[in-house]
Amino acid sequence: MQRQTVLLLCGGESSEHDVSISSARNVFAAIDDTKYDVMIGYIDSHGKWWLVDSIDGEVATADADQLVPILGGRGFMTLSGGRTITPDVIMPMLHGKNGEDGSVQGLAQLLHIPVVGSDTTASAVCMDKVLTKDILAANDIPVTPSETYRRGEPKPDFGQVSVNLGLPLFIKPARSGSSVGVSRIYTEDDFYPALDEALLHSDAVLIERGITGRELEVAVLGNPPSHEASCVGEVILGGDFYSYDQKYATTSTSHVVIPADDLDAETVQRIKDVALQVYRVLGCQGLARVDFFLTAGGTLYVNEINSLPGFTNISMYPKLWRQDDMSYTQLVERLIDLALAAHKN
Repeated sequence: MQRQTVLLLCGGESSEHDVSISSARNVFAAIDDTKYDVMIGYIDSHGKWWLVDSIDGEVATADADQLVPILGGRGFMTLSGGRTITPDVIMPMLHGKNGEDGSVQGLAQLLHIPVVGSDTTASAVCMDKVLTKDILAANDIPVTPSETYRRGEPKPDFGQVSVNLGLPLFIKPARSGSSVGVSRIYTEDDFYPALDEALLHSDAVLIERGITGRELEVAVLGNPPSHEASCVGEVILGGDFYSYDQKYATTSTSHVVIPADDLDAETVQRIKDVALQVYRVLGCQGLARVDFFLTAGGTLYVNEINSLPGFTNISMYPKLWRQDDMSYTQLVERLIDLALAAHKN
């Protein structure tokens, strides 16, 4: 049987460059090399694409070939040798700007190559926290109360915002991930510096009410209407909130519980049903992770959706499916098959 060629993309220009490489290493280790011939496409911090032999340790591009897309030609050409490569599918393990925001997905469409995950439109929507909230709210899906501040507008008044939303507040870049640029705010002295920090990562800033409750996550897999939800996992915080360091630092004291403890069957089903609805309403396909807050009174809020969730050693998405008896290798194969099916349809 002829192996299918997979172009595994990692790196990228965003602040989540290193997280992307960690995800790609795990996918590369898990993929069945009797079925797939894996080529590694590394995107450096300047946005150049390279065909590299390895992503173990520091990625070297000194002797690598730079990749140039052949639009409409189902492939890439190496800049130095003029060699053509024609992947059967592109698998992006990319996070943040120019990775999961529809950019790479649009390029794959122009190349006429199937790509793992959502299409250009859904990827762009899911990357934008403000737009995501607007669409979910319009479909009567409960989201955390918030306000939006955009670059160039007069700075919002802390007193009025705190009256409207209460304290604490969460300040988030609208188009960023892995909690990069996110701050938890209690005082006016911290409010305006937090806005400036968020603006380093996005032109729009989300100001959210801080919700006291459990942080729950569900993995969704499939192409609607044939999509399914995993069991419900819980993030147990080791700090004030699930910051970048709490997610990825070796000193993190946060951990996950899969499945989440002490949730009755009715609540679990309600959470899974909302996750499936979020996925469908936003036009997702392939995969996504939907994050929730559940208050002590039973109120459920959608926090956010991640259309290209991490595959690092501590990432929730593959762990949730492993709990449901799907191995890492099986999960990767499902994702590739879903991409090929979506492209064919």
